[in-house]
Amino acid sequence: MLFFLEILKFTIPALIVFFTAYFLLKMLLDERQRIDRMILKQDAQKITLPLRLQAYERLTLLCDRVSISNSLLRIRMPGMTVAELRGTLMLAISQEFEHNTSQQLFVSETLWQIIRLAKEQTLMLIARCAEDLDPQADADALVQKLLVALDEQGGMNPLITALVAIRTEAGQLF
Repeated sequence: MLFFLEILKFTIPALIVFFTAYFLLKMLLDERQRIDRMILKQDAQKITLPLRLQAYERLTLLCDRVSISNSLLRIRMPGMTVAELRGTLMLAISQEFEHNTSQQLFVSETLWQIIRLAKEQTLMLIARCAEDLDPQADADALVQKLLVALDEQGGMNPLITALVAIRTEAGQLF
């Protein structure tokens, strides 16, 4: 029994020192890992922040370029028919969107879905306006119908909604 008490006299202080050292070292290492992760995250942000800002810029340009009024200014040529203008507009908008699909890597999934939906709604508006017109009629009829439809949308233009979403998400970076 006396031998057992002698062992406890040495063991208990040793265990206290061991656990104290263990917890102090664990806290020190955990803090060091946290600092290392923070440094890695800051280094990654130095690389990704310019890429993300560039993606927001390119998506803003996408929304501007696929807007019906800007597309009409670029694409419309004298002597076009409704069918030609419709097809050319839809092709140009689809190609512009496809050209910028890689930007989805740098933006949130929600923002990308908003932009994709805006593109689809723009294409649907073109198709809806062209369906009631004679395909061989002068393209001016489609232009007038598209401009009236845009006026009726007012502030509900899906591309304007996408631009607001882009600005909102980009603003959260700062």
